Amino acid sequence: MDYTHYKKQLEERKREIEQQLIDNNHFGLERGMASGRSSGELSQYDNHPADSGTDLYEREKDMALLTHLQDELSEISYSLKQIEQGTYGICEVTGNEIPPERLEAMPTARTIKAAADQHVPGDRPVEEEVLHELEWDDGNDSYEEVASFNDSGMTYEGSSLMEADENPGYVEEFEPFVSTEIEGYTGSEQVHFQRNEYYEKYMDQQDEEQSE
Repeated sequence: MDYTHYKKQLEERKREIEQQLIDNNHFGLERGMASGRSSGELSQYDNHPADSGTDLYEREKDMALLTHLQDELSEISYSLKQIEQGTYGICEVTGNEIPPERLEAMPTARTIKAAADQHVPGDRPVEEEVLHELEWDDGNDSYEEVASFNDSGMTYEGSSLMEADENPGYVEEFEPFVSTEIEGYTGSEQVHFQRNEYYEKYMDQQDEEQSE
């Protein structure tokens, strides 16, 4: 098979990269940053940390661009050497010919197929198991829910850990059934009682205490 077309493409791209490196003076990486020459300063001593951070970012970006071009140049040189040796266009894995469509898209291709995607681990943080077990009820205190999963046996007086018969999310026993307008508490006459299960439980408890 005649690979003259691909050889011209590779040689043209090689000249473009070499010229780009010359025009950009290898992205200025031959200058020393520590001396301040890369930023035009005689010294970095009196510079604000943000200025040095910006210089470092630009420097790392230039290094990434230079590395990318050097890697591409290395691949092109390798492919040109293959053409000279008569091994170009042969898959290094299977030994079969690489389809022209793939070489047209990537003249430096070494295999018939692109490398398989890297395996992405499906492991999830162990904390997610706890989050899924939590049942978020309206009005519940999130801290109390999370604190109830504390494996530590250190419980202090006044701890916010939920007790078995505690109304979750409330500080006082009557809070589950009292409410006010949007303005908040403006007087006892503005307090509304919701006669729900908490109200009934609270009233039963009050009756028991009065009868004792």
